[in-house]
Amino acid sequence: MTTETEPGGPRPLDGAVIAVAGAGGPAGRATLQRLAKAGAHVVAGDASPDRLAEAVDLARYDAGGAAITGDIVDLLDLDASRDWAARIEKDLGRVDGMVHLVGGWRGSASFPETDLADWDFLEKLLIRTVQHTSLAFHDPLLRSPYGRYVLISASGASQPTAGNAAYAAAKAAAEAWTLAMGDSFRKLGDPEHPTAAAAVLVIKALVHEQMRKERPNAKFAGFTDVADLAEAIADVWTRPAPAVNGKRLWLTPHP
Repeated sequence: MTTETEPGGPRPLDGAVIAVAGAGGPAGRATLQRLAKAGAHVVAGDASPDRLAEAVDLARYDAGGAAITGDIVDLLDLDASRDWAARIEKDLGRVDGMVHLVGGWRGSASFPETDLADWDFLEKLLIRTVQHTSLAFHDPLLRSPYGRYVLISASGASQPTAGNAAYAAAKAAAEAWTLAMGDSFRKLGDPEHPTAAAAVLVIKALVHEQMRKERPNAKFAGFTDVADLAEAIADVWTRPAPAVNGKRLWLTPHP
């Protein structure tokens, strides 16, 4: 991989192989497109065949036919997650990144009204998928000369509100798990020349074109556009591992 950006020179992620989990939504499409335009072979993963096919087709079109492939994968199944990581490494020769975009939200009007069924839902979606992808991709990323695991989190994990208890707690747990992965990379990597990193990108919330069309008068104050998120994700590979490993990288003001 190179980080040169001069006109006519190599693209920043030429030769990289990056998997994107939960790639079927607007953030997934933007991320697939941005990473592919930078030269990566991007492998999109999602549990929904229809959503995955649409995201991959649109991202390929937007990126001018770049190398984007899609895999239907159940990230709530650890064995399936491990098989996915192993298959990517076997077929493409390497794995240089895993971007975790699996998301979801549930909340309540007040703290006493919290429905613990929301926790059960969010624990699977926001924590289990992080556990499974991190365990599955840990060793391949450690073998890469620039392996990166990127989690997208929310500022609410650091400043939870009464109606967001389940969501904030799930995000905080996912962050802690990812930072523990970063500590593993530190301990198992070359102390002189560390290469692997696990980083958390923190946003308030995401906004995309369709949301703006549906709510033309909304301000979306503090929200991060999916294109800006994709740019920040790609930037993680341009920075040395110690600069991002075990770090929370804030894309919204720190509360």
